[in-house]
Amino acid sequence: MTLTPEAFAQDAAPLIRQTNDQSALFSPICRHGCAFDPAIFKKVMLNLIQNPNLLSNWLFRADLIAEHEGCDDEVVLEGVPESEGLRPVIPQIDGFQRGRVIVRRLIPRNAKRDRPLLQTCIFYNDTSVLADAAPQKTLVVYLPHIATVEEIPFYHPKVRGLGYLHEWNPAESKGTVSIHYRFLSDEDRIARPVKLERTALMMISVIHKHGEGKRTGYVKRVHHDQLVPQATVQDCYHDLKDRYARDLLGSWRENTDPGKHVFEDLSIAAFLIELWREMYKDQPFPGFVDIGCGNGLLTYLLNKEGYKGWGFDARARKSWDIYNDVVVDADGKKSSTLQERVLLPSIVAMPATEESDKECVDNERFQDGRFPKGTFIVSNHADELTPWTPILGAISDCPWISIPCCSHNLTGAKFRAAPPKDKSKGGSAYASLTEWVADIAADCGWVVEREMLRIPSTRNAALVGRKRTQPVESVDIDEIILKYGGTQGYFENAMKLVKTGPRSH
Repeated sequence: MTLTPEAFAQDAAPLIRQTNDQSALFSPICRHGCAFDPAIFKKVMLNLIQNPNLLSNWLFRADLIAEHEGCDDEVVLEGVPESEGLRPVIPQIDGFQRGRVIVRRLIPRNAKRDRPLLQTCIFYNDTSVLADAAPQKTLVVYLPHIATVEEIPFYHPKVRGLGYLHEWNPAESKGTVSIHYRFLSDEDRIARPVKLERTALMMISVIHKHGEGKRTGYVKRVHHDQLVPQATVQDCYHDLKDRYARDLLGSWRENTDPGKHVFEDLSIAAFLIELWREMYKDQPFPGFVDIGCGNGLLTYLLNKEGYKGWGFDARARKSWDIYNDVVVDADGKKSSTLQERVLLPSIVAMPATEESDKECVDNERFQDGRFPKGTFIVSNHADELTPWTPILGAISDCPWISIPCCSHNLTGAKFRAAPPKDKSKGGSAYASLTEWVADIAADCGWVVEREMLRIPSTRNAALVGRKRTQPVESVDIDEIILKYGGTQGYFENAMKLVKTGPRSH
């Protein structure tokens, strides 16, 4: 539905009146009708406070640094750094009683351009309600910790305060949501800058969308930050981006979009680094193998950050000239961090008859799918190797992560998995592939953990296997492979990769 908010006239009387500062005027900007009640409005506003990125693409997140219920200014702001801006006086509003108060730090996506900003967010409840059927109001006010306009970062409206007013008529089950600004100057209040008008329309649109979603029973299917805290990964990503992005973008060798691939792999690297930091905090990192490593950038980044491992793919890429490195193990043996190999699991029959085929196998052109116990297997958009990932993990007793992309079965052929029986998981080709791989993993005895990665890709589902439901020895891998279609034709498809190389994404 297209929203058509009603704009208030410039001389409209304020609907929010501050008793402890009569000169502090909140000017009404626009409003729109709604069918969601005060309880839903409060939930929506709390979610927006916790996730400011829903209102601005320039923001990563908010760190909540103080939270109190119905207390005075001194208690609310106790421990809030004065060095980060002028601490505002929490307003008293006519007809309202102050309730929950939250102080948050807004974290921008580009820390080099914009600084973080402290902001106090206050919930107010209507004190004039005398009966359940009487009209009622709910107010939420945002106050940035600023003294001058120069202190306001790009991502924040150039105002001293924002008000979100929900007015509800329970007898008619309908109400309105309105946006109010406390302008920095009388000139702005009179002129009403167009950018601020547009910002108000955007905010009311987001509030309406989320309110109606909750009212109609929308259930969120995508859940982020299940395995590693959002702030931890984003801070790591910021650090990696600052140190690597410029050089990586400038030296890109592939024909693919450097922006997409560089920032995507930086994001995945940040997630893996923080996942591993927690997993191996009390023990040495066991190493990793990146199966189907493609351009090799992810392998390169992880090695640069001290997480030693290697990757392989069916053919070398142009980028390997930059990203490949030579490592020396404890026995003095040298090896490359990026190697040209084709996966041929040892449990797959090899009906090779041509001498050239046998020569490839004899010359270790193939990788047998067995790795030292505990090696972390990384499968990032690995195509033909995606369904094999949890199986390889079970064979070698290795934890793993799989980020599915294109759909192939266990023979390496293109394939579309049947839609999952659980309709809540979606029926798209990608959702079906992800659930199919998760089913293979569960049958292999893995506890399947899930994460929706914050990466610039719609194919961002990650499956992680690091805990088991049963010992590796009790799993019949041959039976599982037969259950999921078998491997007839795998060797022939692998030989095609040896001779022609894989497709380039």
